[in-house]
Amino acid sequence: MADDIAETVPDPARIMELASAFYGSCILFTASDLGIFAKLAEMGSADAAMVAGGLGTDVRATTLLLDGCVALGLLSKTGSLYRNTASTAVFLVPGQPGDLSRAIRFNRDVYEAWGKLPAFVKAGVPVERPEVHLGDDVERTRTFVLSMHGRAMGIGRAVVAQLELTGRKQMLDIGGGPGTYSTLIVQAYPELKSTVLDLPGVVAVGAELVAKAGAADRVTMLPGNYHSTPYPGGNDVVIIFGALHQESAESIIAILRRAHGALVAGGVIYILDMMTDETHTSPVFSALFAVNMALIARDGWVFSDKELGGWLAQAGFVDFRVRPLAPPMPHWLAFARKP
Repeated sequence: MADDIAETVPDPARIMELASAFYGSCILFTASDLGIFAKLAEMGSADAAMVAGGLGTDVRATTLLLDGCVALGLLSKTGSLYRNTASTAVFLVPGQPGDLSRAIRFNRDVYEAWGKLPAFVKAGVPVERPEVHLGDDVERTRTFVLSMHGRAMGIGRAVVAQLELTGRKQMLDIGGGPGTYSTLIVQAYPELKSTVLDLPGVVAVGAELVAKAGAADRVTMLPGNYHSTPYPGGNDVVIIFGALHQESAESIIAILRRAHGALVAGGVIYILDMMTDETHTSPVFSALFAVNMALIARDGWVFSDKELGGWLAQAGFVDFRVRPLAPPMPHWLAFARKP
């Protein structure tokens, strides 16, 4: 009975927490962009004056930023000395295998768009042209592609371990961006080759990353538009990782039908994306990410797992299966087969 009464008592704590949630994001982005974590990795531990001296920043302002990082659990503090936490050392120091510093820059870049959410709700159109980070603005495109590469590196190792591609020879990576997933997959399956289809400005940056990874002999970059560019045939695998949340239901069905046509009999398709339940309100991150996508893409949203299963069936696929990746990754991995 006491629990029931407690649940009905209004509590402003959650409201106030949401109202100031951006404080933490800004501290994270600023510390990462200024090189705080990299500098502390280099120094081991240091006081604020030493960090400011190494970065050329103001001592008082740097002290406030460092203390904010400690409050958020990004740094530890002993006396006047700061150092990276174990998680920060793994995930926020550039060059480390688990580095997410590039991946979080996409979140930083859409921060301004979120400030225009009221305008989106009133007009129902994106507050930023997607072309800005998909080719029109060379620097924003490069930042976007490198962010996607960083994110894919963090997710990819877990995803590749869940794929069953033994004996497969040719893969089509639709909307494959920087080619990161294709690179990781062909490294895990030496008999497999991949073609990555994405926009010219995107694959131009991706080609550099593929070459740097030593995979250019087995990962081919195909500039084009996955809505209209003919799909190469003869594939026994198709992957669509993180591309469909910017497409309408009608467009997704069309893409899946074209993917079906590009597969040989018995070929398989894997789809990695954010998904919600059928109410479109859970998981929380997926529901919020739907708003994020709508702010920057005309048809941006997040679909449900049941919707995806229905679309795959309409496109001619069978044996649909889907499961969430292990936390903290918010993605779901779907599988289907062409009879």
